[in-house]
Amino acid sequence: MKMRLQRALAQAGVASRRGAERLIEAGVVRVDGRVAEIGSSVDPGSQSISVRGKRVALKPRRWIAFHKPLGVVTTATDEEGRRTVYEYVPRSEGLRYVGRLDIMTTGLLLLTTDGDAIHRLTHPRYRVPRHYTALVHGRPTAEIAEAAGRAVVVEGRPVRPLSVRVRPGVAGRSILDVTLAEGRKHIVRRWAAELGLKVERLARLSYGPIRLGDLAPGRWRSLTPSEERSIYRAIHLVPSEA
Repeated sequence: MKMRLQRALAQAGVASRRGAERLIEAGVVRVDGRVAEIGSSVDPGSQSISVRGKRVALKPRRWIAFHKPLGVVTTATDEEGRRTVYEYVPRSEGLRYVGRLDIMTTGLLLLTTDGDAIHRLTHPRYRVPRHYTALVHGRPTAEIAEAAGRAVVVEGRPVRPLSVRVRPGVAGRSILDVTLAEGRKHIVRRWAAELGLKVERLARLSYGPIRLGDLAPGRWRSLTPSEERSIYRAIHLVPSEA
């Protein structure tokens, strides 16, 4: 089946369509041994595609929900020898994570082979909600609730939570539930810091329509067909053939 070359590269998990276009423009993509051009079509079933001399093969589309434990890094390899998320998921070739979680943050991490979907799920334009819960201290609960309703600016850009709820915890702590439609690096921690808070624990409970639920730390599961459809609806994308 013929398709745009950049779509084939995205389906293979090489890059998003935009990233694939950059690879094609750089002249590192070849089809049947010839340097590819933007706008060309390809039949992955009968033609050979390579990037920087390495053969690209289409893979069945996969979506994984993983509960990232504390101390695990969201990367393929780690120079310090720490355990990575990919060590928990069998047959992880072609899987890329959707929205990095730092080493001290736990919770839902989505992984997929669909580069187009990753681009839309992480791009600010699509405003995909991410829901977090944090254990914080530094101010009384009532003060936190009042402060969380005010405008907060991080590195010159406002942070606009979709929702915020503050609950009393124990030993002077508070529980902060916040939903954001952006994924800047450490954005929850930096937003909380601007409120005068220290985050002790932080977990992501949902990403778009997908919830962590009762998935245990270190465990993973494949998304259901219904969950996959809900993701593509949320980002207004027609999925490539699996």
